[in-house]
Amino acid sequence: MLRTTRTRRFVITTLGAVSAVALLAGCGSSTPGESADGGEEEGVTTIQFWHRTFTPVENEWYENIVKQFNESQDEVKVVDTEVPADAWDQKMKAAQAAGKAPDIYTHPGSIQDAVNAGQLHDLDSVVSEEALGEIIDAAKPVSEIDGTFYAYPLLLEPQAVLFWNKDMLDAAGVDSEKGPETWDDLLAACEKIQPTLADGQYCISPAQDAATFAWSTVGQQYNFAGHTALTDDWTAPNIDDDGYRELMASYKTLWDEGYMPKQALAAYVEGKDFGEEKAAFKVSGSWMMSELGSDFPDVLAKTGIGAFPDASGGERTATTLGNFKWVIDAKSSKAEAAGAFLEWAIAGDPENLVPFFVDTQFTKVPVRQSVQDAVAESDEAADAPWSSIIVDEIAPDAIPEPTYPWDVSLAVGTAMESVMKGSASVDDAIATAQSAIQTVIERDGLPDKAPAN
Repeated sequence: MLRTTRTRRFVITTLGAVSAVALLAGCGSSTPGESADGGEEEGVTTIQFWHRTFTPVENEWYENIVKQFNESQDEVKVVDTEVPADAWDQKMKAAQAAGKAPDIYTHPGSIQDAVNAGQLHDLDSVVSEEALGEIIDAAKPVSEIDGTFYAYPLLLEPQAVLFWNKDMLDAAGVDSEKGPETWDDLLAACEKIQPTLADGQYCISPAQDAATFAWSTVGQQYNFAGHTALTDDWTAPNIDDDGYRELMASYKTLWDEGYMPKQALAAYVEGKDFGEEKAAFKVSGSWMMSELGSDFPDVLAKTGIGAFPDASGGERTATTLGNFKWVIDAKSSKAEAAGAFLEWAIAGDPENLVPFFVDTQFTKVPVRQSVQDAVAESDEAADAPWSSIIVDEIAPDAIPEPTYPWDVSLAVGTAMESVMKGSASVDDAIATAQSAIQTVIERDGLPDKAPAN
């Protein structure tokens, strides 16, 4: 049976029309849930679900959750399509342009632009109030706008976490049981570590290009400045202050002192450089612990994990909360059925979600307290001490991803890279970024789009 009374009413109301189509279709199709001419089987509403290609264990979870839902009832059939990540944008834009977007699909990042464009169906009308009420406060900024829910998060994940190699820190006489708490602590540690390193090894492997700075340092921007790159009303850039100057200068110190490589040893999102012990510290998202567990188990055993270093007197932890959410297309004629699937799969029984968080090695944060509790009670949790650090110490005080356009973030990232590498002074870089941000404000009419909350 489906979980919501509202969805049951939808299916019953629709049954007559579907039955008529099935009778006209005649013989059945070899595809479950479809008639011979591609229509729906009598009494079955077929919906399309698209998700990106993720890691193997995540892909397996998606496959299984669809299968389990289809087997749990006989009113809605979900057709699952896995789309390669590098083809997602093109495929989705083409489908939307043709009016053939999937009924339900995964969505990263801010939903503001999609809501402004009228692409997302509200969830309040197709998902129960009880299910929406379970979303924790930290996840509400990425799932609701002005009091209306348009997305249901599957997970949150800190995008800037500090990892360290305990053996490399011990060799330099640096405390390996806890990471540096402030930037001053980090620089002091690097000063001790650098003389102990072999050729090709570095103290730290952080972000170092404009695009990566743009999304990975939003939490650090808030940590240093107490705000992000726009004024609250989105009428002006907000980066010409001591906080942004100090953040840029901190990365320049890492660069000038040789504490970081001049060319990236691996992508920010990867852990290969850390797994190969080319860096004593690595900055990446919480997901990197999963890669270490699968590809570098020997290094995993001597890896420390903690919050990214804090600016002196900084506010909140210096990380942004990334996320992946499920959304329903605004033009879907089967939004009730899509809502029923969403509620059953990720807003229903916590046990449906435990395998996802266990198999991704406790590197992501559940958005419902009931799921957090169920994951913590799993047999495997005892072997993942980093889970409580991510869930209890880093995520609660992190900030959500910005809802303003990507070009605003990219302007800040470009300024950070140019200052770090010495191609522009702090003042010149900030002036250039402010000009670029002002252009976006005027081009996109941002004051009219500023979120009320």
